[in-house]
Amino acid sequence: MQIELVSSGATAQHNEDWAGNFGTPSAPELVIIDGATSVAERDYIDPAQGDVVWFVSRFAAALAACIDAGFEQHAAVHAAVDATCREFLERGTGQDIPVHAWPIAAMSWVRARATGAGFRLDLYCLGDCKVLLRLPDGEVRDLDPFVNPQEAILRAEIARLQAEGIEDAGERKRRLLPLLRARRVFQNTAAGTNSLCLRPNGAFGARTVSADAPAGSSLLCMTDGFYRLVDSYGLHTPESLFALCIAQGLQAALDELRGHEAAVTTAGSMSVKQADDASAILWHAGTPAGRDGRCGA
Repeated sequence: MQIELVSSGATAQHNEDWAGNFGTPSAPELVIIDGATSVAERDYIDPAQGDVVWFVSRFAAALAACIDAGFEQHAAVHAAVDATCREFLERGTGQDIPVHAWPIAAMSWVRARATGAGFRLDLYCLGDCKVLLRLPDGEVRDLDPFVNPQEAILRAEIARLQAEGIEDAGERKRRLLPLLRARRVFQNTAAGTNSLCLRPNGAFGARTVSADAPAGSSLLCMTDGFYRLVDSYGLHTPESLFALCIAQGLQAALDELRGHEAAVTTAGSMSVKQADDASAILWHAGTPAGRDGRCGA
């Protein structure tokens, strides 16, 4: 088994993603987390790193403990969130933290277990991270073909602002802020929410998927920032992106992403942000074992 990962902030020294492996060669636990950029006016509990970075890193640490304790996926996520929420409330004591300022994230967690013919994969997915499986014959399958409905709403609103002649990125964000904050309140309070949040209203509405990965397969887990190479910029298909990552490594794909973002302007962009944090995990099943252990960024 071989695992490679990359995690890069859109700006230097600030990365709201987390990617790592909590498992062993025969039982990897691949976790990728994409913290949602804050829509609050300030950070409340961690002015140095930011509340979102704090949330993502603390949840990852709590999840590691739950995995070590042998929890199944759903129970592990809820227990880790409960532990993180308790610390959040303790750190925020005496502050009136509006609901739109409570941090959220997307997450995909792949639990792989060796079988006689390869691996059995169990996915637990919240939000819009992407998980692709490449079979030994080269076929690429999207194991969780989720489309975030909020993206279409945002694109329509951005198109409306462009039609009004609003091209400045700062002004565009200011005009979008009420919509973004209302959406954040919904994600933090809706029953069965599909966002990783601190105080879910009941059980998370996670998508769970099981699939078989024959020996010689590969898995590519990504945040939506990394997958912009496919669905936002059209520089790759899922197949060509996978081929690039296998042939040249994740860093080569990240370099192409950052190069493209640096070359385009925000004026014609249909995204709120010109660049996004980008993270990916590439796992080869049935190849010589790579360095095992916990790794995160």
